Amino acid sequence: MQIKAALLTGPNTPFVIETLDLEGPRAGEALVRLAASGVCHSDWHLVTGATMHPMPVVCGHEGAGVVEAVGPGVTRVQVGDHVTMNWAPDCGACFYCLRGKPNLCATFVEPIWAGVMLDGTPRLRWRGAPVYHYCGLASFAEYAVIPEQSCVPIRRDAPLKVAALVGCAVATGVGAAMYTAGVRPGESVVVFGCGGVGLNVIQGAALCGASTIIAVDAHEAKMPMARAFGATHTLMAGSHVLDAIRDLTGGRGADHAFEAVGVPAVQEMTLEAIRPGGVATLVGLSPMGTATNFPGAVITRQEKTVKGSYYGTVNAHRDFPLFIDLYMAGPAQARRTGHAGIRARPDQ
Repeated sequence: MQIKAALLTGPNTPFVIETLDLEGPRAGEALVRLAASGVCHSDWHLVTGATMHPMPVVCGHEGAGVVEAVGPGVTRVQVGDHVTMNWAPDCGACFYCLRGKPNLCATFVEPIWAGVMLDGTPRLRWRGAPVYHYCGLASFAEYAVIPEQSCVPIRRDAPLKVAALVGCAVATGVGAAMYTAGVRPGESVVVFGCGGVGLNVIQGAALCGASTIIAVDAHEAKMPMARAFGATHTLMAGSHVLDAIRDLTGGRGADHAFEAVGVPAVQEMTLEAIRPGGVATLVGLSPMGTATNFPGAVITRQEKTVKGSYYGTVNAHRDFPLFIDLYMAGPAQARRTGHAGIRARPDQ
């Protein structure tokens, strides 16, 4: 079939809308009609060349839609299912899957980074030549063929434009607070960067019961959104930030600090922002080849912990439906029941 897609032909070039040929699903694959696709900074990394990837490529790894067809042997989904796309498919049987870390599944890493399906070949072509799939999804298109492991069935009353965001920004941010860092009730949290992922770290910390949630960003316009998602305090980025964080946390520093920008200098600041015994969690994706300098003596003497968070340590097939249920409960239901809902936008 022929589809329209946003094609990236090389780093530092603009996207172009082109007609591509899309082969139907093979064994273990599904054809999904896209209803919505989010735009993530990870896609922009391909544009700038900060992330290396085979070209030409159809970007997009944060999508949702309806299953239109399935290939032989597919058991996870059927035609008509509403699905959120999972860009880290898991096999369920490798070393990491068996230890409760499906987000680190080793089986599918090589084909996903190569921009192909799990059998090692792409389904897209342009002018007779192969086109690669970013994260095995290629959601900047009308339709996508994806592995069945990347399909997470969801309730049909959930808005698909919201479900698309659950597949990356929500899972990465909420999961970082809930699963990677394990924020506990009453703890203090600071979040550097209030974009899509940072806002979801904030609401993840609120879901966990954090009592103090400090949002830091360089743009004043993001502060009302941060408060809507659960921040108790907002700070403009600058040289005063660390002192302000200590003033808000009893002079010690926060129990948890999250970096959701992907800038090494900001990553280093997370370590300074936490108290002795605190946890700094790196969520933002820094450019390949960059380095972050952490003082080993401080980490040792103050028992500080630095963690990486990949896809929020989520189990997509368990957590995506949960996050959507929390969204559908909504703030109004949360006020009635005492349980927090999830927002997709600050007005919800």
